[in-house]
Amino acid sequence: MKCPYCSNRDTRVIDSRPSEDGSSIRRRRCCDECGKRFTTYEKVETIPLLVIKKDSNREQYDRSKIEAGILSACYKRPIPTDAIQRTIEKIETEIFKREEKEIPTSVIGEIVMENLKELDEVAYVRFASIYREFKDVNTFMAEIKKILEK
Repeated sequence: MKCPYCSNRDTRVIDSRPSEDGSSIRRRRCCDECGKRFTTYEKVETIPLLVIKKDSNREQYDRSKIEAGILSACYKRPIPTDAIQRTIEKIETEIFKREEKEIPTSVIGEIVMENLKELDEVAYVRFASIYREFKDVNTFMAEIKKILEK
């Protein structure tokens, strides 16, 4: 790490600890040339993820949209909040494990539905009815029959 005071490239770490929010490492460094100390922060570089919408527009990935959809599907269901949060974390992990720069909303929707099916079948059907745009009761019943067959 280059010293911000004298631009010397020989610096050493004298202390490391996680930052307060836990998302980075705080390092105290000392310059071998001028002896001054400074602090650096080391953070994991994330790949910016773009979501490809149905109309082919692209927008930045937004976790709050997944949270809103899941919370809406789980509304008034006897599901513990921590179970919902774990499901959201699991979904996000699956999305980022793909290591893609762009992901279609259809793929995100399928991942959400898979995980909701495990969490709560009613929440799954609620989400699927909006996501798959059920047009009538017969489409709705067909989805419920799929669940009952398993």
